[in-house]
Amino acid sequence: MAKRLKAEVDITEGVIWKQLLTFFFPILLGTFFQQLYNTADAIIVGKFVSTEALAAVGGATGTLINLIVGFFVGLSSGATVILAQHFGARRHEEVSKTVHTGLSLAICGGLVIMVAGILLSPAMLKMLSTPDDVMEYALTYMRIYFAGMIPSLIYNIGSGILRAVGDSRRPLYFLIASCLANIVLDVIFVLGFEMGVAGAALATILSQTVSAVLVIAVLTRTANSYQLQIKKMGFDLPILGRIVKIGLPAGLQSVMYSLSNVIVQSSINAFGTTVMAAWTAWGKMDGTFWMIISAFGIAITTFTGQNFGAGKFDRMKKSVRVCLAMAMGTTVIVSGILLLFGPYVFRLFSNEEAVVLQGMEILRTLAPFFFTYICIEIFSGAVRGVGDTVLPTLMTLVGICLLRTVWLLVIAPAQNSVPFTLYCYPITWSITSVLFVLYYLRGGWLKRSIKKTGVNLSDEKA
Repeated sequence: MAKRLKAEVDITEGVIWKQLLTFFFPILLGTFFQQLYNTADAIIVGKFVSTEALAAVGGATGTLINLIVGFFVGLSSGATVILAQHFGARRHEEVSKTVHTGLSLAICGGLVIMVAGILLSPAMLKMLSTPDDVMEYALTYMRIYFAGMIPSLIYNIGSGILRAVGDSRRPLYFLIASCLANIVLDVIFVLGFEMGVAGAALATILSQTVSAVLVIAVLTRTANSYQLQIKKMGFDLPILGRIVKIGLPAGLQSVMYSLSNVIVQSSINAFGTTVMAAWTAWGKMDGTFWMIISAFGIAITTFTGQNFGAGKFDRMKKSVRVCLAMAMGTTVIVSGILLLFGPYVFRLFSNEEAVVLQGMEILRTLAPFFFTYICIEIFSGAVRGVGDTVLPTLMTLVGICLLRTVWLLVIAPAQNSVPFTLYCYPITWSITSVLFVLYYLRGGWLKRSIKKTGVNLSDEKA
């Protein structure tokens, strides 16, 4: 057996809450820095270019980028789940096959997304009813961003590999380096060379390249079973099949989330540039909650994946309860902070009082209801860790995506106001959370996964 590095964390043994926090905080800080370098683009462009440029960088472009990239990230999550299970079971040959198949998928997927994104950007922006005064900025930003897809996806799946083996610290270090590079390059390109949104996009893809190079360097130099060897690059068809089987529902779920958000964005665009700018700024603040809840989701997916592979089901279930409690407490605190300090944060993005006032209306509509989403993230992360994805995806598609679309297209137009339009979020979060609580407590997901994978039962019962 290869010697375990200090960066790795054995999460099949020890005190659960301590290990969850040890694993959670590097992920949280990593997503914080990821949010920071996205926010840096918005602040610099909003302050030193124009309100139209701010609307372009975070509004329509962000929604469309999330739609396309989110599908691949969801698909590649199948590799992370499989890798965590094999690593927990100490199946080192399978770990190696999963690493090389996953990174090959990142390169091929990145190439496809790059070409499609560059060619289809104008049509996608028109589909969102992007205003004429924002269109040129948005098109420039999207085409440059898509040109950097391959390093972006390499980093995403590479960091997923490291987290699957319990190493959540080095992806954090890579994101810090990427964030610092992005801020410096933003200043150089946007302020120094006066390149506007093109400079912000160029800074983003160059900084993502930095993180991709760093993660590849670590994977090639490790002596452990997840070592990357260029000569082994390629697709192992059985592994690829499992990645697609587990990851495809997650990818489709991400697409449906994003499509519903596309409809939201289209509805927001209809209220004008001021509302678009406020929505963009809110998106950066809103990201504070999502980076926290996403970190909990990633942590519990890896935690349940490794413990499932090791056959430690009681420990797996206890970790879900602990993670749920921590997520709830953190969400209440974050919601309170946003409500208290919202006006000051909005003024970081725009000097226009109309944008700040509109932003606060959005904040008061959504922030008090963040807690209604928690069960979706934690329970879906837990069942995803054991490879159960199809039924949770269907619940999400119906409970969130379908109902949200019905609200936006049928119910919201009757009132034609920003708050009423955005009620689709807390209503659908609440309904879907109830579905996930019932699904998790019934327990059929675990029994099906044990039967499919043939994992050893160890000394514990399912």
